[in-house]
Amino acid sequence: MKVTIVGGGPAGLYLAILLKKADRATEVRVLERNAPDATFGWGVVFSEETLGALRDADPESHLEITDTFARWNRLDIRFRGRELRSTGHSFSAIARKLLLEILQRRCRALGVELEFGVEVEGLPEADLVVGADGANSLVRRLGEFGTVVEPEGSKYVWFGTDLVFDAFTFIFKETEHGLYNVHAYPYDEGMSTFIVECPRETWLGARPPDRSEEDTLAFCEQLFARDLRGHELFSNRSLWLDFPKVTNRVWHDGRIVLVGDAAHTAHFSIGSGTKLAMEDAIALASSVQREPDLATALVRYEGERRPRVER
Repeated sequence: MKVTIVGGGPAGLYLAILLKKADRATEVRVLERNAPDATFGWGVVFSEETLGALRDADPESHLEITDTFARWNRLDIRFRGRELRSTGHSFSAIARKLLLEILQRRCRALGVELEFGVEVEGLPEADLVVGADGANSLVRRLGEFGTVVEPEGSKYVWFGTDLVFDAFTFIFKETEHGLYNVHAYPYDEGMSTFIVECPRETWLGARPPDRSEEDTLAFCEQLFARDLRGHELFSNRSLWLDFPKVTNRVWHDGRIVLVGDAAHTAHFSIGSGTKLAMEDAIALASSVQREPDLATALVRYEGERRPRVER
C-alpha cells in the first residue's frame, strides 16, 4: 500500500511511524511545506492517559520523548492579588521543536520518506491520502467533508518566556478596557509557554487591529511585568489571532482521510490539540492494520474517534 501524509506535524509524523512499523512493505511518504526545523509553537502538554497510549503504540519514541519532559503536579490561579492553588494533578510537556526532531529521527530510522519545502497543489497519487495539515488544511479542500470553520472564543497571542513556571499558571489581569488571561506552563529547564487571551471587545479597546508583532510583544510584557518578574517574552509569529473552530460532517471521503486539526480543533485552554491529533494517528493506524478493506478501516477509524473527540 502507498500512503501519502500531507503535514509534518506530530500527528502526521506519528502516523507515518505507526504505519511503517506495522508493515515495512507499506510505502509511507510525508510531505511538509515548511523546513524540518520550522515550528510555530512553543511547548506541547500531554496527559498521563495519552502517554500510556504512546507507550503502547511505539515504546521507542515514547522513551525518547519522556526522557526530555518537564513535569509538574500543581495548578495556580492568580486573580486580584490572590493565588489559588490546586495540587495532585499530573502534567508533562516537551518543546514542540524537540518533539518534531524526535519523531523525524524515528521516521527516518524506519524508512519513511520525508519531504520538506513541498507545496501540495493537487491530490497526491496514493492508495491513502491523509490530511494532517492543520486547521487550514489544503487536503480537506480536495474532498467533500461538510466543513465548517468559525471563530471560537477570544483573541489570543502565543509567546514563549525564559521564566520557568513551576505550575500550570492562569493569570487574570483587569484593565480599563477589560479582562486579560494568561495560560502559562513550563516545557523544559529554561522555557515556558505564555499565551495571552482576551475578549474581542477588550482587544479592540486597547490596541488597533494593525498593531505590529513587536508592539504586541512590548504591550504584553508591560501588562504582565509583575508576573514575568524581569523575564522576557519571545515571539514566533506572535500576532493576535482568532481560534478557528473546525468541524466536519465526515472525516473521510474516498481515499482521503483527516486527522488532528484538519478534522477537528480543540481550544488551547484545554491543552489537548496535539494529544488528540496523536491519538487520531494511533486509531487510524490501528484501523488500517485490523481491516483488510481500506474503506472499512476509515469507517472504523471515524466511528472510534469522533465520539471521543466530540466529548
